[in-house]
Amino acid sequence: MAERGDYIDSQGFRANVGIVLMHDDGRVFLGGRAGARGWQFPQGGILRGERAEDAMYRELGEEVGLAPRDVEQLGRTRGWLRYRLPPQFRRRNANPVCIGQKQRWFLLRLTASESRLRFDSTEHPAEFDRWRWAEYWDPVREVIYFKRRVYSRALHELGAFAFPEGLPEYPDWWEERAGQRSRRKPVAATS
Repeated sequence: MAERGDYIDSQGFRANVGIVLMHDDGRVFLGGRAGARGWQFPQGGILRGERAEDAMYRELGEEVGLAPRDVEQLGRTRGWLRYRLPPQFRRRNANPVCIGQKQRWFLLRLTASESRLRFDSTEHPAEFDRWRWAEYWDPVREVIYFKRRVYSRALHELGAFAFPEGLPEYPDWWEERAGQRSRRKPVAATS
């Protein structure tokens, strides 16, 4: 039996999954943080002994109330994408100290009705209290600043599964918010 609890590696990164839930029209799910102004994708920690895919389905159920039968898995990132927490967000009394997250990202397509989305399907406090469909690149602008680079990298890598003919055009705000060089039309995915 695996020991329960978050897994933090020897470098201080907490193992985590991120979920990009896509509508048939290419828009993506953004959840509004409960009791806060922020927006983000569903995400959550991988428990000790838990496979990343199992954590993804657990978090999908806990955060948005969906079951595996409600989605189709389109792809996942090849490796871990990392971000560091700014010092004010680090829990200093934790052992080991968590300095950031390393995430394995999954791209899912919603195959069930939107009415299946629920934020009260767990005994834990709800992560989200509202949601909306957003244009593909908008989450990079909407998420808290220290997660923007990871969101950009995840959307670029997963975009090859979602848009095999080429990624959607970058919005006008891209260079300023994403911290990327502006390229008006992303390069088409290669096979």
